[in-house]
Amino acid sequence: MSNAIIILNYNGEKHLQTYLPSVIQNSPNWQVIVADNGSTDQSIHFIQQHFAEVQIIALSENYGFAGGYNHALETIKGQYEYYFILNSDVRLSPNWDAPLLDFIKENHEVAAVQPQVLSDRDHTLFEHAGASGGYLDTFYFAFCRGRLFESVETNHGQYDSVQELTWVSGAAMLIRAQDFHDAQGFDAAFFAHMEEIDLCLRLGNKGRKLYCIPASTVYHLGGGTLTYDNPRKLFLNFRNSLWMLVKNQQRYLFLVLFIRMALDGIAAIQFLLKGKPILTWQVFLAHMALYRNFGTFYKKRIKAQYKPFRYHGLIVWDFFGKGIRTFSALNKRKFHS
Repeated sequence: MSNAIIILNYNGEKHLQTYLPSVIQNSPNWQVIVADNGSTDQSIHFIQQHFAEVQIIALSENYGFAGGYNHALETIKGQYEYYFILNSDVRLSPNWDAPLLDFIKENHEVAAVQPQVLSDRDHTLFEHAGASGGYLDTFYFAFCRGRLFESVETNHGQYDSVQELTWVSGAAMLIRAQDFHDAQGFDAAFFAHMEEIDLCLRLGNKGRKLYCIPASTVYHLGGGTLTYDNPRKLFLNFRNSLWMLVKNQQRYLFLVLFIRMALDGIAAIQFLLKGKPILTWQVFLAHMALYRNFGTFYKKRIKAQYKPFRYHGLIVWDFFGKGIRTFSALNKRKFHS
């Protein structure tokens, strides 16, 4: 059984022109598949004209990141042992795959791994979406080894060690096909953003492990579909974080949810004071989406068998209160299951 790289595309002909050649060139033993999310540009025509070896899965509409991958991977279910879920704006480097495959094959309790993700704009910087591995704190704020909120570190080799994670980046995720399907894939209701973290939490609740393998490095453009300060992106991040919390928090759900929403409220006030009322409005809309859909996501809760690897601290206080700007300055004793 072979392995597949699956790239989800939506009107991304420009990214395919720029990044697909590096995927083909550096992945000789992989089947490359582009799942097209109902694009209206010339993406499919471009692939057919220039990369006949690439398999195309043409979806009828834009199902978002979560639904698009679910539909595409259901189509090829049973054909591949490993999926490498890859954003269309990621540049692969030579021998990117060997460290990932070697590690996951030798460690059967591991469901998914990620490479170290650096910025394609500046190869000395970690990239926002994944960096050298992702974590959640007590109140479900996401951060990375190499990136706290919008503070991105320069790569000096400080995070070159193999490290257990809470979540692996959906920009470049190697996952066992069986684990993906056993967990029922991404939650399509998320549409985009945080869906990989939700999947990783569900895997962690089953006792499955997640790691970053920095011996493998890729380069991510980032913000290829929505820029980081885009109101739609902010709405999805806030909304999906709350939905994820309702689904996965095992103890003191309503207390944790109340505190998280209060912290969101503080963030909304900060946006207003900075002259960004539209972002304040997006936080409000995200909370309204929680109220409307609370019952739906509460029913999705599953009792965990294990505790995922987490950061048992408050990254908001560490960053804004204590002025910590680098992952290495955090208290490592707070990282555990």
